[in-house]
Amino acid sequence: MTTHSESDRTHVPIRWMQIGFYATSIVFNLCLIAQLLTVGVAYFNNPAWWNIHVWFVRGYSGLSLILLGWSLIAPFSRKIQHLAISLPVLLGLQFSSIHLKTPLHLEVLHPLIGFTLLYVSSSLVHSTGRILSPTNHQNEQV
Repeated sequence: MTTHSESDRTHVPIRWMQIGFYATSIVFNLCLIAQLLTVGVAYFNNPAWWNIHVWFVRGYSGLSLILLGWSLIAPFSRKIQHLAISLPVLLGLQFSSIHLKTPLHLEVLHPLIGFTLLYVSSSLVHSTGRILSPTNHQNEQV
């Protein structure tokens, strides 16, 4: 019978940390897509959906901070860390562009920042997925 030290029992396997991060990044990405769809429905079909759009972003934006922290404590590449850092920064810019009224009319950047956020979020999902792919995992074991 083998015994495990206290540190062995409390140690979370790196792969499971990465899988959890990957799942969370997918959820964030799906929420972002749903938010974009709600703004489309609000603009083109039913303005009542605007409130859903606003509450949606308030609901999932905290995931960006979780992903940021997770990317810094789990063993991820600098690329993944930089993508994760970009999420709350872009959300902050998104919030600022719509709420700060200036003579420069920064609100015109709101859609562009939103699409950049979608690109960064999708890149994070794909980059993390590549790390976890079976072919990449087999190459690491050889």
